[in-house]
Amino acid sequence: MAEIRLPENREKDTHNLGKTTLGRLLDFGFLAGRDAKFFLFKHLDLFRDFVFFLEIELEDASFLTIRRGVEEATKISFKKHEAGHQDFSSLSIPEWDHQEVAFDRARDLLDGLLDWRALKPWSYRKGLGYLLRSQEDFREVFQLRKFASKHADWKPFLAHMLGFDAKLIALHYEKEDELSKKQDIAQTIKNELGGSIEDISKIEGILLLKQKETEKKQKLLDAFDFRAQDKDRTKQLVDDIDERIAALNSERYSLTQNRKKILTSLEEDQILFNPDEAQRLFEEAGVLFKGQVKKDFQQLIAFNRAITDERRGYLQEERAEVEAELKRVNAELGVLGKKRSDMLSFLSETDIFGKFRQVSDEMVTLRADITSLERQRGFLHRLQELRADIRALTEACRHLQTQIEADVEKQNSDQNSLFSSIRVYFSEIVEEVIDRKALLSVSPNQSGHLEFKAEILDESGNATSADLGYTYRKLLCIAFDLAVLRAHLDDKFPRFVYHDGVFESLDDRKKENLLVIIRRYAELGLQSVITLIDSDLPARNREESVFTADEIILVLHDEGDQGRLFKIRAW
Repeated sequence: MAEIRLPENREKDTHNLGKTTLGRLLDFGFLAGRDAKFFLFKHLDLFRDFVFFLEIELEDASFLTIRRGVEEATKISFKKHEAGHQDFSSLSIPEWDHQEVAFDRARDLLDGLLDWRALKPWSYRKGLGYLLRSQEDFREVFQLRKFASKHADWKPFLAHMLGFDAKLIALHYEKEDELSKKQDIAQTIKNELGGSIEDISKIEGILLLKQKETEKKQKLLDAFDFRAQDKDRTKQLVDDIDERIAALNSERYSLTQNRKKILTSLEEDQILFNPDEAQRLFEEAGVLFKGQVKKDFQQLIAFNRAITDERRGYLQEERAEVEAELKRVNAELGVLGKKRSDMLSFLSETDIFGKFRQVSDEMVTLRADITSLERQRGFLHRLQELRADIRALTEACRHLQTQIEADVEKQNSDQNSLFSSIRVYFSEIVEEVIDRKALLSVSPNQSGHLEFKAEILDESGNATSADLGYTYRKLLCIAFDLAVLRAHLDDKFPRFVYHDGVFESLDDRKKENLLVIIRRYAELGLQSVITLIDSDLPARNREESVFTADEIILVLHDEGDQGRLFKIRAW
């Protein structure tokens, strides 16, 4: 209980004395995971040297003390003992039954020591949210702040606590999740196929035709498979032709030069004998050899002309022979040139292999088409499998939904069921506090998921919106937690609950009524740990105290640091 002793603090909403922090410390003692936002770790400079001890009474009346430090928060020690209220703060580590156990192993060990087997198959940690209610956890009766994730993470457990077949519910969520994943994969495949889903038979047919066409093309390519000796023989022929062409070119060059000389000689058309010079020489000879020169000059001229005409005749004949030979050589060179070109075309793959390359290119395209079709076929086969799985999962979900609906109907109609007991205790608590009945109901929705409702009823038994207010919503949370604990009183189930600020915003009469219920439940063996500010106490005479001395475990106040939970300044 926190006492506000300084008048200036009475109007404040928060006082930072540590009242709410107690619930967080209990969670830390129950081995909550390390969170950087948790106040002990957030202010490590203040709490580094702190070590906390949590003593728990077990069902067999023995006790268990948990030791957990802040700096080494993942090393946990345990000690069992027969008597309660023990102070083991000075006990050395070797004296503990289990020393500095690793965190995950420590949780498993604590789970076994607590033996809350009624929570199985869930760990003891799963139910702590309903047992350690902070102010933020009074906003919703069923879905706690720690259960802000998917419904599949908390609804099966809640259904289990209320007596429903949680296996069906968990399996239903599991099948739905699997169904959703399969549907996502199927949609991805549809997107891969471009959004148009061809019939598998059509794909198989096109693929078959493409494969047959490929076989034909391959045979055609095989027909172009020239043997190596063919190429060698062709190469030899080319070499021989090259030699012959070279010889003919040489011969043609020689013939061309001869023809050129003949033409030059013919074009001169002159007497190679100089008449004037010959006459001068002839006259000189007549003087010197008088009487000895038999022929006259004209005879000499006639003789020279005869020689020239004869020579031209020979040149004309030779020209005709040369030109005939040139014609023959040129003709043979033309034939050899074409033959050589054809053979080189074969050797250099410029002719027949053009067609070979064309067919090869067509084969590449065909094979690409076949690969694409085979990929589509694979996708379609996978899609068919997925569709079959989706149908099977859809049917499984329907079947599970039917089973869940049958189980819910059975638990609702059975007056001796665990759920019927919880809803009776729940309504009794609410009615005793505010004189209004309350209804706890569970029903499957259209998808087969359970919907949990806690409603306050009017005088006619109809649901009202009263539960929407924070005050009544908190009361419904408290009533629910207590009702669940009481219904499980004979089970291996937790026997305590922590409610922060339990009396806030209730009027005095309702506070008194709630206090009566808390004490009655304590007599049943259920420990209620509550926190409050003294200003929230119901009004009593000065001589009359609301709580007895042994009911108040710790008093906090605002008169200095000594009144705070850790006796240190606020952080």
